[in-house]
Amino acid sequence: MLPQTVATWLASHTTAMADWQSDDLLSQPGRPSIAVILPALNEAATVGTIVTAIREAHAGLGGLVSEVVVIDSGSTDATAQVAAAAGARVVSKNDVLAAIPVAAGKGEAMWRGVAATSADIVVFVDADLQSFTPDYITALVGPLLTDDRIQLVKAIYERPLVAGDHVVPAGGGRVTELVARPLLNQFWPELTGVVQPLAGEYAARRTLLESLPFPTGYGVEFALMVDTYEQHGLAALAQVDLGVRVHRHHNDQGLGVMAAEILATAIHRKPGGAVPTNPTSLTQFERTGEGYLPHDRPLATDERPPLRTLQA
Repeated sequence: MLPQTVATWLASHTTAMADWQSDDLLSQPGRPSIAVILPALNEAATVGTIVTAIREAHAGLGGLVSEVVVIDSGSTDATAQVAAAAGARVVSKNDVLAAIPVAAGKGEAMWRGVAATSADIVVFVDADLQSFTPDYITALVGPLLTDDRIQLVKAIYERPLVAGDHVVPAGGGRVTELVARPLLNQFWPELTGVVQPLAGEYAARRTLLESLPFPTGYGVEFALMVDTYEQHGLAALAQVDLGVRVHRHHNDQGLGVMAAEILATAIHRKPGGAVPTNPTSLTQFERTGEGYLPHDRPLATDERPPLRTLQA
């Protein structure tokens, strides 16, 4: 059973995509600027469709979105060209904060993405989505535009696992259910009402993002959520149901790397106790004709400092 504080938050801070209409938000007085950031690595197949949908629905004079920025993490396909042709401002992560050596990882691209724009509100969208609609943007910024207390808005969605013609409903959140949710249950029980703690679609105020450290790897979503809660309390978070989310899936080895990076992020933040040295690799095994061959997979477990400390 959920604690009463969590149940109350779940009822008061959870909305649906249909609750938010673009025309209503456009009429808000003193509306802040909004940037959509897509961290991308070899996503030529999907990034153009997402950018086009955002620009056609929200950009232009008087639109909800000020700019769409694609942060290219060294793609070897046509990601940059496709995104630019669709109307995004494409920025290589190597060109942002150029004096700081670039690290690998999704969180690194997001951290530099925040630095690449000056918008008051930032919306993060994964570039591999196959089910994107521009209503995602409207719904994610809605709580921020209508309630000054909200700092971070997470997406909720069903994630089917699609393998060819075979579909497993709600089977796509394996790292969430096996790693993130047990960690929250153990160390941050007030966050157990967050349905998709690892959602790659969320919106936040710039003032918040500039105040938080960013893990360079896949621990970034977990960290931003936990750190927002620690700084501002449960009432500063909200979540919006976006329906069904379809995207490219990682294999088990890739999920293992994600899980290891999230675990390192959580251990770094867990209440009390010593913090162990961050691991730099994860040993995994491949079966061959001669037995099991070990492979060391690199982990992105470093953390970038809050951007406002660099500005200072």
